[in-house]
Amino acid sequence: MQDYNYVWTNCFEITLELSCCKYPPTSELQQEWENNRDSLLAFIEQVHIGVKGFVRDAVTGAGLENATIVVAGIAHNITAGK
Repeated sequence: MQDYNYVWTNCFEITLELSCCKYPPTSELQQEWENNRDSLLAFIEQVHIGVKGFVRDAVTGAGLENATIVVAGIAHNITAGK
């Protein structure tokens, strides 16, 4: 689903795996949080880096639907929504 969403909906999803144990015992959950807390918070701080906004016509200011946004050095174009 992550690949589909990235390519077709411009939604970038991630999966975070904290350990190799899929179902850690309840008694270990606090330690897993402590082991990964700083990394998770550092990741969250980076979430809004980049460009965001609306694509508008330079003359009328009207929103442009389905405009293609190309960034040099990134091999995946983004298409503006409605």
